Amino acid sequence: MKDEFMMYKLSETVKVTSKISTELFEKFNVKRGLRNADHTGVLVGLTNIGDVVGYDRLDDGTLQPVAGKLLYRGIDIDDLAHCAQKEHRSGFEEVIYLLLSGALPDEDALRQFSRMLCESMALEKQTKIAIIDLEGQDIMNILARTVLEMYNYDPDPDDTSRDNLMRQSLELISKFPAIIAYAYNILRHSAKGQSLHIRHPNDNVSIAENFLYMVKGSQGYTDLDVRVLDLALILHAEHGGGNNSTFAVRVTSSTGTDTYSSIAAGIGSLKGPLHGGANLQVGRMITHLKDVIKDWTNAQEIDDYFAKMLAKEVYDRKGLIYGIGHAVYTVSDPRAVLLKEMAKDLAKEKGRDAEFAFMQLLEERAIHSITHRKNAKTKKQVCANVDFYSGFVYDMIGLPKEVYTPLFAMSRIVGWCAHRIEELNFDDRRIIRPAYKNISSPVAFTPLKQR
Repeated sequence: MKDEFMMYKLSETVKVTSKISTELFEKFNVKRGLRNADHTGVLVGLTNIGDVVGYDRLDDGTLQPVAGKLLYRGIDIDDLAHCAQKEHRSGFEEVIYLLLSGALPDEDALRQFSRMLCESMALEKQTKIAIIDLEGQDIMNILARTVLEMYNYDPDPDDTSRDNLMRQSLELISKFPAIIAYAYNILRHSAKGQSLHIRHPNDNVSIAENFLYMVKGSQGYTDLDVRVLDLALILHAEHGGGNNSTFAVRVTSSTGTDTYSSIAAGIGSLKGPLHGGANLQVGRMITHLKDVIKDWTNAQEIDDYFAKMLAKEVYDRKGLIYGIGHAVYTVSDPRAVLLKEMAKDLAKEKGRDAEFAFMQLLEERAIHSITHRKNAKTKKQVCANVDFYSGFVYDMIGLPKEVYTPLFAMSRIVGWCAHRIEELNFDDRRIIRPAYKNISSPVAFTPLKQR
């Protein structure tokens, strides 16, 4: 009882110690969230890896919304995705090669590289044991702890030379699918009382197919499932150095710490509901809307309910429509556009055309509702982001919700590794150390007996 009172007493002090007036941020020109007044990101670094385009800056300094583009090493994501689909092959392995090396592989190099990743996917005995010992309710936590555990089995974990960084990167990228699949199957067994299935990765198949096989078995997926998951992995692999988890990796890498510690920091960042966990929020919202919207084809009924959501009257009363809007993209998110294309085909295969049509109408009316709401703080143009459709796609594939965010990590590990390598190979390296201004006044120390 005394302990509970002490905890309450300490917690109450936070009301005072954490309170800082918004006016002070404006007074000292603090870029909250590392954002400028026009909501663009504060420029803190340079990179050759990825570019996220959502607007043009005109000569007078104003921002002109444009159709979104995502570039990997200067190559449009549309071209990477559509080419792989047209040639009926997986594209994620090609993207890994591109992001790590800076150039596209030829056929022979891609074949050898894909085989190397496939052969490296199987987990060592000690890693399997570690995952079993680390069983828990959240796969992202298990993933982070397993990555940190891998430090102990690396013959040279602290070496930050180019060769060693590339070796560690390829090891982590190739093993993430197996770690996540093992962790899910153990969670499924220990927490849900279901049968324990441990499937070893197959040789000579794509990362996307291997993951589906390890999670669902050889009869648990279709060719289209594999193609759609491969696309999702391509789309999530990189998103510039400014996204929260990649920035976390770059910040920790700038200290010279080991790869495993830095990647674990990225995992911790990605787990957050405002970052990698966003598709789960979208999924919960869509499930709710399916229940409360009686006529899935009635735009007015949807508009009326969205108006109540934005007014904080219904659902979670936060005034948000999840999956709509992005920090950079304005007219469109290219990842959402590409995923939506495949979602239509997948919905047809799974007999879920009505749900897909409902999703499209929700997207349309959500954008309209946000754009035309009264007393809006900003008139920024908004669009559906990739999270709006990713959860729906994963659900149609038959993937459990527990792996949605880990899937994001399974893809984004590529971008993290590329940015870590770049950060540690600048000619003039510097530790990333921004400033915080202290606004408290000096306080005289009071001896213990006089307090």
